[in-house]
Amino acid sequence: MRMTFSVAVAGATGYAGGELLRVLLAHPEARIGALTAHSNVGDTLGWHHPHLLPLADQTLLDTTAENLAGHDVIALALPHGASGAIAAELAAASPGSVLIDLGADHRLESAEDWDEFYGGEYQGAWTYGMPELLIGSSKQRENLPGVTRIAVPGCNVTAVTLALAPGIAAGVIDPADLVAVLANGLSGAGKGTKPHLMASEILGAASPYSVAGVHRHIPEIKQNLRKAGGADVTISFTPTLVPMSRGILATCTARLTPGTTDSQVRDAWQQAYDGEPFVHLLPEGQWPSTAMTLGANTALIQVAVDEAAGRVVAICAIDNLVKGTAGAAVQSLNLALGLPETMGLTTIGVAP
Repeated sequence: MRMTFSVAVAGATGYAGGELLRVLLAHPEARIGALTAHSNVGDTLGWHHPHLLPLADQTLLDTTAENLAGHDVIALALPHGASGAIAAELAAASPGSVLIDLGADHRLESAEDWDEFYGGEYQGAWTYGMPELLIGSSKQRENLPGVTRIAVPGCNVTAVTLALAPGIAAGVIDPADLVAVLANGLSGAGKGTKPHLMASEILGAASPYSVAGVHRHIPEIKQNLRKAGGADVTISFTPTLVPMSRGILATCTARLTPGTTDSQVRDAWQQAYDGEPFVHLLPEGQWPSTAMTLGANTALIQVAVDEAAGRVVAICAIDNLVKGTAGAAVQSLNLALGLPETMGLTTIGVAP
């Protein structure tokens, strides 16, 4: 099925908005419409994203429902807490549009989790945009066709969920004893000027942040792993900023279920992702790196058993701006619109 659709992007000058535009420019059915910003109204997009040459001369509008309305698709690449209000206005101003939120406002199904980790008014959950998410014997992609509201997952959440969900679904790991340590590219922290993100601070350094159970992605990870079958999910989650612009390498470990063999562990991941266009289990002995995924909508995974520790090690690499954000948005949007899931998306990375 071919269906040309128009897309407006709110928050077009940020990293997420810019990456979404880059991906959409390669989509054969997408037509870019209004681009909006907040403090950069009146600028041309080229001042902020000079690499997006086809859109460089397009003028940025104010982020209002009036400017965004009338498009087939409206993407909200806004800071946390900002999507809810504009989405409510768009429900009236543009009732026929598909809204897709690249922020956190509509990811969590629990108002209590939102209040604890984000605060402010809870906006309710939209259909979750991770097609590969295991839900019992099915996957989340079955829930995406025809929807008009999509919540794009958090980038860290994507890496950890894809790394661990197969083991939980198959019952080969203990969901109550999970550990995830991540190496994160700086673009995941956004474009805001912050002292700890300056080159003089980050070059030559690795720095943990949001340590000891306070990171906002934790409740979303637990939400996903419960859907995969984890009745009692406990995870120690530690992200670390490293001096690279993009990419996430998530090293996850879990206690092996007693009596489980090495072959059963690998079979769990192999069966979970067999036939998936964007999630790949690498050949035994080959470990993922972020360099393998740059610019691509791929998640590369390896899994092995640490016999001495009695733990499973699952490592997942993604590009946080593609599979972790913009690529996931377009992949889910394709399903919502009845287009081929892979349309406009590449599995070809940039190396070296």
